[in-house]
Amino acid sequence: MEYLLLGDSIQIKELNETIKQVAPTNISVLITGESGTGKEVVANSIHYYSKRTDKPLIKVNCGAIPEGIIESELFGHQKGAFTGAIENRPGYFEMADKGSIFLDEIGELPLGTQVKFLRVLESGVFMRVGGTNNITVDVRAIAATNKDLSREVINKNFREDLFFRLKSINLHIPPLRERKSDIKILFNYFIENYCKENKIDFRGIDEEAMEYVTNYVWYGNSRELKNFCESIVVLYPARKLSVNDVKKHLQPVLSDVRQLPALQLRQRDQNDRDLILRALFELKTDIMDIGNKLNEIIPHENGNKVYNDNDFSIRKSDIETMNYEDIEKEILKYLLSLHRWNITSVSKILGQSERNIYRKIKKFKIEKPDYNIKF
Repeated sequence: MEYLLLGDSIQIKELNETIKQVAPTNISVLITGESGTGKEVVANSIHYYSKRTDKPLIKVNCGAIPEGIIESELFGHQKGAFTGAIENRPGYFEMADKGSIFLDEIGELPLGTQVKFLRVLESGVFMRVGGTNNITVDVRAIAATNKDLSREVINKNFREDLFFRLKSINLHIPPLRERKSDIKILFNYFIENYCKENKIDFRGIDEEAMEYVTNYVWYGNSRELKNFCESIVVLYPARKLSVNDVKKHLQPVLSDVRQLPALQLRQRDQNDRDLILRALFELKTDIMDIGNKLNEIIPHENGNKVYNDNDFSIRKSDIETMNYEDIEKEILKYLLSLHRWNITSVSKILGQSERNIYRKIKKFKIEKPDYNIKF
């Protein structure tokens, strides 16, 4: 059995060949790609084809560990190092000794921890939290991110030396919408596996329905496709799937984006991003103009407005002079105001960790207002 990415597209064939070339070495690898493209699958493949395949592969989600304890989790701690440290505890790097460690969402690693991680990469040496003795390990590091780390370096959220240390081998997984020939292969694989595991008799899918699936814009990539396959098998186990069945479960979540497949948000093309954001701002200002007109025309009781702009301060005259960070700051201010500083809600909308939202609030010096809103 081969542990490689499924697909017959040129991009995936080339990626699989590169994995086989890189895996037997001990060099660190950075895996990049959108959420759901299969970065963990690539990490599994690298470890499987390496000389460490019979040793542990320790997987760590850097974005899921609170900043206050992440060093303890990665490097371990000594008894008494902090409140609650009642015994010596090895960290993930010690657990991965002679094997591999997979650091997912490496872009969420705090700057202070990045320094220690870089030292481990270069020398294999670290100390436990609260410890005084060096510990030496032999670990192969594999990291992954859906962020543009070069921009994170510019924004001083990621160390430049660590970035260059990691990017010597960068395996990029293209999004599913850019390799449509792989969609049918993955569809059949997910369906077959799920039916076998759950003993479901799948009656197949008609040609028109399969064409719709193939041409759908999968912004959630392979993960979204897998979830769709499992859902539709459960809901329609006793008949051949029609295009209407498929359409019921592939309704666009972000219709304004998904209906414009040519409008790709490419991380590496900052000019396109600025242009798109400015267009969104212009749309918002149009809505504001209409809302303000409504407030003038329609009588309202007790001073309540028909329309409230939620402290959205940008006007069309400002847009052309704004850079990307200015726009990012205004979007964050607007969403924080709209959701009354519910950081969890804002982080989900922006697809970022709560830690990163707090970091940007501090960076942009956004102050939380006192809410005394009359309804």
